[in-house]
This record gives sequence, C-alpha cells and structure tokens, in this order.
Amino acid sequence: MNRADMEAKIERGDGFIAALDQSGGSTPKALKGYGVEEGAWSTDEEMFELIHEMRSRIITSPCFGSGKVIGAILFERTMDGKVDGKPTPQALIDRGVVPFIKVDKGLEAEADGVQMMKPMPELDGVLERARQLDVFGTKERSVINLANSDGIAAVVRQQFDVARQVLSHGMVPIIEPEVNIKSAERDAADRILLGSILDNLDAIPEGQRVMLKLSIPAEAGLFKPLIDHPKVLRVVALSGGFSREEACRELARNPGMIASFSRALLSDLRRDQDEAQFDATLGRAIDEIYGASVASVPA
Repeated sequence: MNRADMEAKIERGDGFIAALDQSGGSTPKALKGYGVEEGAWSTDEEMFELIHEMRSRIITSPCFGSGKVIGAILFERTMDGKVDGKPTPQALIDRGVVPFIKVDKGLEAEADGVQMMKPMPELDGVLERARQLDVFGTKERSVINLANSDGIAAVVRQQFDVARQVLSHGMVPIIEPEVNIKSAERDAADRILLGSILDNLDAIPEGQRVMLKLSIPAEAGLFKPLIDHPKVLRVVALSGGFSREEACRELARNPGMIASFSRALLSDLRRDQDEAQFDATLGRAIDEIYGASVASVPA
C-alpha cells in the first residue's frame, strides 16, 4: 500500500482500527489481562519484550489480516521493533493494515475537569522517524471528566495544535479527547466537545483532514456532524471501559463511527492459549467488533 491506498482504506474501508498502543503504566495491566503476572519480569525492558511478544502474536494471527482490521495504533517501542523479521509498520502494511503511532506522553493532573496531554518536546523527531517507516498517522489522548467549557476548550485547542504539527509532517492525526463514560456529566460534556471540535475544524487548512477518536456518545447519533464534516477523514470510537458486548451494542447505534478498541478487542486473549485457541478467540472478537463497525442502521 502507498499513502493514497492507505488514505482510501481508512476513509472508505469496511472494518475497524485495532488499538495496540498500551504503554508505560498501562502495560502491566495489559499483561495481567493476558495472563502474565507482574513478577514475570524484573526490568522495564523485559516487560516491554513481553508486551511486544503479545502484539506480535496478534499481528501474525491469520484473522488479523483477514481484511476486517483496516488499521492499527502502535506504541513507539512497537513501531521501532520487528514482527516476522520486518519493521512492525511494514509487517502491518504487508497484511493490508494501515499503521498509526501513539505519540502522547501521558496526562497532566486534572484541572478544570480535564486532563491535558503532557508536553511532547521530542515530537518532531518521533514524527520524522515514523514517516520514514511509512506510518500513516498518529494518535494523541486527553481526558474530559466534567462538562467544564473552559477545560474542554483547552483540551481541544491543545489537540488541534498537535494535529497541525502532525499534518506538517505529512501524516494524519487522530485527535482523541476522551469523555469519561462514568462521568455524571457525560452527555453535557459530549455536547460541549462537539461544538468545540466543530469550531476548531474551521481552522484546518483546505485540503487537509484529521481523524477523531471519541467516546461513544450518550445520545446516539450526536456526532453525525463530525462524521459528515469535509475536514474529517474518519470518526472512530474508543471502548472507554465498556465490555466488548456493551461497546459493540453502543457503537452499532452510531452509524458512520467505526471501532478503535483496545481492551474490548484483547480482553479474552491469554498467553497460555495454544495457537488454535488464540486465533479462534481473537477471530470472534474481530468478527463482533467488525459487525458493530459496519452496522448501517441504528441498533
């Protein structure tokens, strides 16, 4: 796939984007879910080797290259590693999967009901390296806990500042201002976020587009103006703590959004499964998430 092929697949392809980008503090939790307890490693390097082993197993599973997974978001170390003896982005491209990279460095402490992204002073270097590896785009995450207009405006402003930096390197940013689905103010936060994103999209130069990764809205169909916006390549949904069954049910009520799930995709995989069990388990998850992503009418 060249970049035009990747863009066409992301814009129009039937399927979803796998989030394989657990990093830092979330890695031990991801490994524990996979059946690897914290005592199984003694250094961060050994921990990251274990998580790379898990991701390699996922990427090389036959069902992962079945066409139902159209993209995958990688952690920086995963991007720099190898799968099947090739750089991980190339291994994905060979399977028809468009590679993205998570570039944020985690979250600041909460203020005004939100958590901004930590500074990324090395971002230009990371983007240049990713571009050389044929990575198509990036993902960067903030969190919204309350329906605070000032806080949400600040989060979205920061997200679009980073997006313009990504676009300047010829890559497509996935803007991810996650609304906490457990928030008592979730619906109000969704609505403030929608307005703020629409305002900021106006400043994206003509001919350039961004992607959006959003929590599934409390009101089905709320984000249709973003799905239809000419400066938005695709709107993808995070599972946000929903079980796979819940996330798929809620996603299917929002035609035009496709999944970009992590925990909901990987939750049933275990290290001690043999290859047949592992592939069957992953295949079931992929089929369920694919079905929700291509649903054409509200469920």
